[in-house]
Amino acid sequence: MNRTPITHTLGYPRVGERRELKRATEAYWHGKLSRAELEEAGRLLRRQNWLTQQEAGIDLIPSNDFSFYDQMLDLTCLVGNVPPRFGPPTGQVDLDTRFAIARGVRPEGGAAGACGCQPALATHASEMTKWFDTNYHYIVPELESGMEFHLGSRKPVEEFLEARALGLTTRPVLLGPVSLALLGKTHGTRWDRATIAQALVGVYRQLLIELAAAGADWVQMDEPCLGLDLPEEHRNLFGRIYEMLILPARSPKILLTTYFSDLGENLEFTLRLPVAGVHLDLVRGPGQFAQALALAPDNLLLSLGVVDGRNIWRSDLDRALEMIRMAAGRLGSERIQVAPSCSLLHIPVDLEAEHQLDPGFRTWLAFARQKLDETALLARAATEDSLEVEERLAENRAILGRRHRDRRACDPAVRGRTAAVRPEMFERCSPFPVRREKQTVLRLPILPTTTIGSFPQTAEVRRARAVCRSGKMARTEYEALLRAEVERTIRFQEEIGLDVLVHGEFERNDMVEYFGEQLRGFAFTGNGWVQSYGSRCVKPPLLFGDVSRTSPMTTAWAHYAQSLTELPVKGMLTGPVTLLEWSFVRDDLPKSEVAVQLALALRDEVADLEGAGMRIIQVDEPALREGLPLRRAEQAGYLRWSVDAFRLATSGANDETQIHTHMCYSEFADILDAVVRMDADVLSVEAARSQMELLDTFNQKQYPNDIGPGIYDIHSPRVPDAEEIAALLRKALTVLRPEQLWVNPDCGLKTRGWDEVRAALRNMVAATRRVREQVRVAGNAKPPRGH
Repeated sequence: MNRTPITHTLGYPRVGERRELKRATEAYWHGKLSRAELEEAGRLLRRQNWLTQQEAGIDLIPSNDFSFYDQMLDLTCLVGNVPPRFGPPTGQVDLDTRFAIARGVRPEGGAAGACGCQPALATHASEMTKWFDTNYHYIVPELESGMEFHLGSRKPVEEFLEARALGLTTRPVLLGPVSLALLGKTHGTRWDRATIAQALVGVYRQLLIELAAAGADWVQMDEPCLGLDLPEEHRNLFGRIYEMLILPARSPKILLTTYFSDLGENLEFTLRLPVAGVHLDLVRGPGQFAQALALAPDNLLLSLGVVDGRNIWRSDLDRALEMIRMAAGRLGSERIQVAPSCSLLHIPVDLEAEHQLDPGFRTWLAFARQKLDETALLARAATEDSLEVEERLAENRAILGRRHRDRRACDPAVRGRTAAVRPEMFERCSPFPVRREKQTVLRLPILPTTTIGSFPQTAEVRRARAVCRSGKMARTEYEALLRAEVERTIRFQEEIGLDVLVHGEFERNDMVEYFGEQLRGFAFTGNGWVQSYGSRCVKPPLLFGDVSRTSPMTTAWAHYAQSLTELPVKGMLTGPVTLLEWSFVRDDLPKSEVAVQLALALRDEVADLEGAGMRIIQVDEPALREGLPLRRAEQAGYLRWSVDAFRLATSGANDETQIHTHMCYSEFADILDAVVRMDADVLSVEAARSQMELLDTFNQKQYPNDIGPGIYDIHSPRVPDAEEIAALLRKALTVLRPEQLWVNPDCGLKTRGWDEVRAALRNMVAATRRVREQVRVAGNAKPPRGH
């Protein structure tokens, strides 16, 4: 009888079912937990995750997939890569240093970590960007020419031994040296990627030897960059590095893992790398399966990623089982492993906590814990012909059939409206120069100041929302509290001298969930938390059906805020692509069609905001770059329909209405043509952590519309002083015209405290006034807008 294939996972959610990691980490940052207590909280979460996977029947359980902030940050510190502004590391890089790199250092400074780093006052954080096409953000490694790597941490060994003490032999997870070299950012003198990767080999070798000595049989080496279009020099680099890296007599076996994409032209050489096994994402890249079976060398193990690690819908087990049986027939069951497509980091922990969901709808879903059950069942079903297995497969077929027939997923009225969309609905009435002239009625100065939308959501606001939802506070009382918050925020913005105001978004729990709750076609979880970055977690809605709007969603609060002031207040919306990408979106309809449905709902909201007197409307699209397919062959089609969705949502606005959009933590160079085609009157982008580096991209393209590069980093607790902000503004003015430049933070202020926000925004306004006067004195500016 054939052996049941081995099961494994590539990683498990670390935040905890009820965000235990977030609570512990933030308590530590605020001095409410000791370092020992924080580390104990981490140990408890790791133990729970390991035992959960063991109980579900997973054979090879990962370790070192846990992080207090970010696994990329952990890895760069592991190889001794501490940015020079945090001081030269002289030994092990401790947790406080990692937090400082991720969050920056407050103006009052901070204690040195165990590595001997003495950070300067008000040290800015390292850059943060999206992890491929997910909503997870990683800290970008900073790679300086000639730096020498050393083993700055033994976290993988320590966590392997921690699991070993529980009786578990885990498989440590590492990001591979080539992907680390390709994903890092070099500063100053360019340091080629091959040299960086080669310099890393010694540290990786040392770590592999230590892991083998500790008893590790396997190490998971993630090389997600193999899913990208790679130049020949980078493809060749993988072969050279892995030939140097592997020491057969002293290293564990390597499972090289790829995910998020079909490997395409990288498949053949990947299968011939000197590793023991290769993992393929057969959910995102099913087309590579047959070729992989044909090309796999006789000594290579194939890991089949057949359970979707990126979405929450129940798997089609018959389809996955067909692949597994085909692979077992071709290679033998001893040469295959069964796994999710990628780490389960990107989905919520456990469906069992979701008692409020409709029971029938709930059967459509599978969170991380349920994905473990699917993985274990598929491995059994590959070789086991038992009544229990067949009953569970039959149950899966029945549930998928009921979901397919459910009338809640299809609304004929919505389908009719999308079919009636006409080409002229994607165009503003006039081109930007004409609109810009008409918008001078706003009477804004040069370098107008504004914020991105949200203001701090205090514990009082969050508590009132929870009490109101529980029925223990009257809706009228809750709304009175929110109106007081809005008025306080408007008065503060007037007091410090901002030019364009916002209402603060106190009524919103989340920029996606808030809208989903008011649209048909969405469902919601109570504990479906997913890590976005650091301690920041999001609870994505479940977009399961056709989308339509039942009534205005934002006009009442926008109108109230505008009634409090003579200054313009922005109406604030989340764009159609972001609503799509930041939800767990249905898998039975093309995303492009869902985007049109969302855009039409938002088009109605834009019209209602105009009717309520809003002269500026911001439609945020921070996820537009995130959704870009990893393969170039698929990117043009995506950019076409995603930009069309934004234009469909906004192009019904009058010329006099100024349309803003916001995008953050993305690489813009490869989508700038699409950003231009969005034709927003004002674009605000994250720029502070990179010290305005992305402006070179906009300068090369001669970006035609107005732009507000973020001039302070809201994801760090440090408050920049006025001169630092002024310096960034002057830098921006070397590539942008004064009449084109707006002044704003990087992102919304929801996660910051009021003390930080008050100080930072006062400094921002003071810096702007200083630079505005310098521009006027130099005679480089046009008269104030509207004069």
